[in-house]
Amino acid sequence: MNAEIVAIGSELLLGQIVDSNSAWISQRLAENGINLFFKTIVGDNPKRMEMILKNALKRADIVITSGGIGPTKDDLTRDIVAKVTKRKLYSDKESLKDIEERFRKRGFIPTKNNDRQAMFPEGSIIIKNPNGTAPSFIVEEGSKCIICLPGVPFEMKWLVENEVIPYLIKKYELNEIIHYKVLKTIDLGESNVDHLIGDIIEKSTNPTVGVLAHPGQVDVRIAAKAKNKKEADLLINPVKKEINDLLGDAVFGEDEETLEKNIGGLLSSSNNTISTIENISGGAISDAFQNAASNLYNQGITIGAGSNIKNLFDKYEVEFDESDPIKIALSQAYLIKKISSSDLGLSYFGVISGDLKVENLGKGESYFAIVSDSGYDTKHIRSAGIGTPDKRRATMNALSLTRKFLITK
Repeated sequence: MNAEIVAIGSELLLGQIVDSNSAWISQRLAENGINLFFKTIVGDNPKRMEMILKNALKRADIVITSGGIGPTKDDLTRDIVAKVTKRKLYSDKESLKDIEERFRKRGFIPTKNNDRQAMFPEGSIIIKNPNGTAPSFIVEEGSKCIICLPGVPFEMKWLVENEVIPYLIKKYELNEIIHYKVLKTIDLGESNVDHLIGDIIEKSTNPTVGVLAHPGQVDVRIAAKAKNKKEADLLINPVKKEINDLLGDAVFGEDEETLEKNIGGLLSSSNNTISTIENISGGAISDAFQNAASNLYNQGITIGAGSNIKNLFDKYEVEFDESDPIKIALSQAYLIKKISSSDLGLSYFGVISGDLKVENLGKGESYFAIVSDSGYDTKHIRSAGIGTPDKRRATMNALSLTRKFLITK
């Protein structure tokens, strides 16, 4: 079966509300083996709503709408569904009674416009909503169906879990799930990952393989359709092994594991303390290490614009080599190690150039260094900036260098 989600509400198009409902519904559908091919957002406009729902019914077996079934005049979903399916609206007496009782129990008198919430296209399957005044409903069109849900997230989620999924399982005799495994990589860009595993991606059917890039990280998703999780894993595991062999040490974790959590485990197992010094990342690297291993993170220094830390080198008798940027990063790593009496000192020295308004992949240079009593390592990437993605990229590279150092030392 394939589905389409239609999120309804002009506030979604205006950006006043983020459409988190569709993402959540997508996950529930996938868990039950239902393919989702389209997501659409449409405003409270009857002509556009009619067009979208007609198109959705043509190309999907299951159409799920969220929003537009409340009491106000711009809640048009029930009207448009009735029009698209060529049915008349009728007032359901039991639903109207439930709505009136709900108001009275709360000490309110329902206004006349609440009667709209008891209006349904003829032949609808009415679903009581214990968490709100707007009942949900399903209109069946032959082998297809339109499922209309409220836009309020907690109401929608309860209805999906307790009413919609059981209905879909029974109606379509669903006996498959979609289960996936995510491999998380660092130090390889999206194009490099694609170059290494492109043949697997191209030839994949079940399981399918896809790539998702984040600042400093690339995820590889392996998704399989099967009767249950155990059978899905049997399909996933050989592909996962093949990808792991091709990507090697670049894979740092799976599924919900973060690089911070990975680093925390390495620091704990090696019983190493660490401190950091950074200039243009605004404390992002310090935050990451505090989250990774707060009990092993001793100190962080964030150097502000125009700050002069040369006096600290003199005070702690650490040589300051400013002959090139990588040596500056090394000098700073030795400095923070000595100041904090840590086992490891980590430094990030970013040099910004170009337009400071650029939020991602700023034109600059980033230099990283990590030092211990027994050695050091450095890293250089050709971007630096003060935007959130660049700060995250710097953080991921700092964590990556630490991971490599702890694994190989």
